[in-house]
Amino acid sequence: MAKFSELLPLLLPGAPFYTVRTNELVSACVLRSRPTKIPQRIPGMNKGLVAGALGVTGRTLVNHLVSLGNWEVIGLSRRSPEFRTTAKHLAVDLLNRSELEAQLSGICDVTHVFYAALLPAANFFEEVGPNLAMLVNTVETVERFSKTLRKVVLLEGAKFYGAHLGPYKTPAKESDSRHMPPNFYYNQEDYLKERSNGKAWSWSALRPSCICGFAVGNPMNMATVIAVYAALCKEMGLPLRFPGSAAAYRALMEMTDAELLAKAIVWAGENDGCNGQAFNITNGDFNRWENVWPRLAAFFEMEYGTPQRFPIAQFMSDKEPVWKNLIRKHNLLNYSFQEAAAWPFGEAIFNLEYDVMSDTTKSRRFGFHAWVDTEEMLIRLFGRFQKMRFIPS
Repeated sequence: MAKFSELLPLLLPGAPFYTVRTNELVSACVLRSRPTKIPQRIPGMNKGLVAGALGVTGRTLVNHLVSLGNWEVIGLSRRSPEFRTTAKHLAVDLLNRSELEAQLSGICDVTHVFYAALLPAANFFEEVGPNLAMLVNTVETVERFSKTLRKVVLLEGAKFYGAHLGPYKTPAKESDSRHMPPNFYYNQEDYLKERSNGKAWSWSALRPSCICGFAVGNPMNMATVIAVYAALCKEMGLPLRFPGSAAAYRALMEMTDAELLAKAIVWAGENDGCNGQAFNITNGDFNRWENVWPRLAAFFEMEYGTPQRFPIAQFMSDKEPVWKNLIRKHNLLNYSFQEAAAWPFGEAIFNLEYDVMSDTTKSRRFGFHAWVDTEEMLIRLFGRFQKMRFIPS
């Protein structure tokens, strides 16, 4: 693994590789809005900067921080939020250092950076540079303008252990050896270790698995994939069939409730005992699709169908008219079909034919004891989606 100092030449402003991209999946890469005046921190309050504020993690975290009452919140996102919030939202391109500095020049008292931004790429090598650059630009800009920074909390994931590559050691522990790079999580974490050395601030990293919550235009959210898939099947008069492989249907899997994750992020951010540590954060239980799927069919009041594998991303490519008809028929929120669900991600998860398991003993040992029943989480989320008119009730 190259040291961060060796990667600096790759991060110079204006490098062709880092030309700003208007990727619909990137919750932190935004190109519009004028600079916004940032209010000064109220004495006794923390001030948190959330990068990726409208993704499945960032959106839930912003709402959670606001609800706590002792946080001022600044969100960085690619669009204006479609929900009411007292948080301040700024539009900024994290790859453009000068633009970021111009937008954040007034943040003289940010105490915490919660980093949940992500830029997908065509391959693992191409993910490293931009995702490292966005983190570097964010941290060093906050360092420059805020002398009260105490903590950076980085969101990673089970990909840290190679869950995306094939069967791996399970249950995965934070002390497990790294897999053969590239993996941009390694570069990001190594950067924070090196950058924070001798500084007044520290860092923590959280590793959730298959985050579920509500966000649109998000590349990794199984809750919206399942919800939209079920709505389409029901409208077309089809049973609810598991669309992945038989082996994946029986493999052990885990999920992380976005609300649970938000609580863990604040916990890690506020506790000095978490400094310089990484933690697996999941719901705390394990399940199999073969146990969950019949209950989902019952919730949606659909016939349960036996599993039938098909390429869901390809088969969903012509279903936009069905989705638009659902919006008109049931007066749903007018989210585009492309925003509503990430079919390639769903197809990947539905076809994981090996166990995905993270050991959460360390987080409990350090003091985080929250847990969620995964089946109940899914039912709760789908009920919420219906009430908010994301899917038909």
